[in-house]
Amino acid sequence: MKINIITATYNREDTIERALTSVKKQTYQNIQSIIIDGASTDNTINLVNSLISQNDILISEPDSGTYDALNKGIQISKGDVIAFLHSDDFYSDTNVVSRVMKFFLNNEIDIVYGDVSFFKKNKIEKPIRTYRSDQLSKKNLARGKMPAHPAMFIKREVYEKVGLFNTSYTIAGDYEFLCRLIMNYEVKTIYLPEILVKMQIGGRSTQGIKSKYILNKETYRAITSNGIQTNIFLFLSKYFSKIRQLI
Repeated sequence: MKINIITATYNREDTIERALTSVKKQTYQNIQSIIIDGASTDNTINLVNSLISQNDILISEPDSGTYDALNKGIQISKGDVIAFLHSDDFYSDTNVVSRVMKFFLNNEIDIVYGDVSFFKKNKIEKPIRTYRSDQLSKKNLARGKMPAHPAMFIKREVYEKVGLFNTSYTIAGDYEFLCRLIMNYEVKTIYLPEILVKMQIGGRSTQGIKSKYILNKETYRAITSNGIQTNIFLFLSKYFSKIRQLI
């Protein structure tokens, strides 16, 4: 089975090499990288060109945001499975993709997902916290809880059924996609209780109070616009579960 790993990037000369190198070091053989660049003005493109192979795809042109870029990647993907690795992140070890793809090869599975850990810039070996992915279910989505998107591997045929990301969202487009998926289709999933991706804090969803406000506002809209019943108290209960994870 072939897997496409899509990376959206813009002016990430400091981190793009780390992200793509973690893909190139994967032991799984049938990987095609798709890099969607938003017309970077720094050294990002030169670094990408030095790392990709003839089989990989690089598109560099202006876009209207992260989800627009990811949609471009999905539309040109031909693999059986699609994953996203953000330009600030990297796979936790060289066998991540191999372990994940075994489940697709041996089971009728639509989605495989795991956990992620977070680290501060230039402190890769000192994780500050772990995000343990919650079960992908309507109940958890109503509570504002979803599996970690960078640690999700999804069959391409799921996107063909559900559609692309809604680009009216700036941070929670992945959440809206999962709400749309759960409310309209049945999927078989497998959860791997291990860290698959290490993520650098400082991305759009981890930039501080303002980004948290936007994330929560968009997440609540994603839930309600897809017909999932919730309320503000149920929605905010996710923070209690996060505290329990830290204990």
